[in-house]
Amino acid sequence: MFRLNINGIAQEINVESGTPLLWVLREQLSLTGTKFGCGIAQCGACTVHVDGVPARSCMLPVDALTPEQKILTIEGLSTNRSHPVQKAWLALDVPQCGYCQAGMIMAAAGLLNENPTPSDEAIDAAMTNICRCGTYNRVRAAIKLAADNRQSD
Repeated sequence: MFRLNINGIAQEINVESGTPLLWVLREQLSLTGTKFGCGIAQCGACTVHVDGVPARSCMLPVDALTPEQKILTIEGLSTNRSHPVQKAWLALDVPQCGYCQAGMIMAAAGLLNENPTPSDEAIDAAMTNICRCGTYNRVRAAIKLAADNRQSD
């Protein structure tokens, strides 16, 4: 039995030691916004925040987490799409197929938490998620728009 704080809710999860957080989220808690992509922490479709820092949940075993750590998924980022990154994603029509977008949004939100006004270089360095549709220019523009909107709030 593992105790985790997911989206502000204390959860008791009965899974085997070593189970990746991704599968706990998707299969135990039905939080399916976090996607499986590669299974080796390379593509970023499974990105969540752990204590405010983006993390690849496909390679993060539940036994490496403590009940005190705060895990945030795309479902917990905003219940009504009001997060500045989500607003910018919608305004600039960033996704094409959309599969990678939850991970992209979580990575972008993490970047803006750490660096509220990132340069192109900082965006490129932080956004290591893979988008097979190639919407990288729109991703960069949306991050800049979200940064501007956060500054004006």
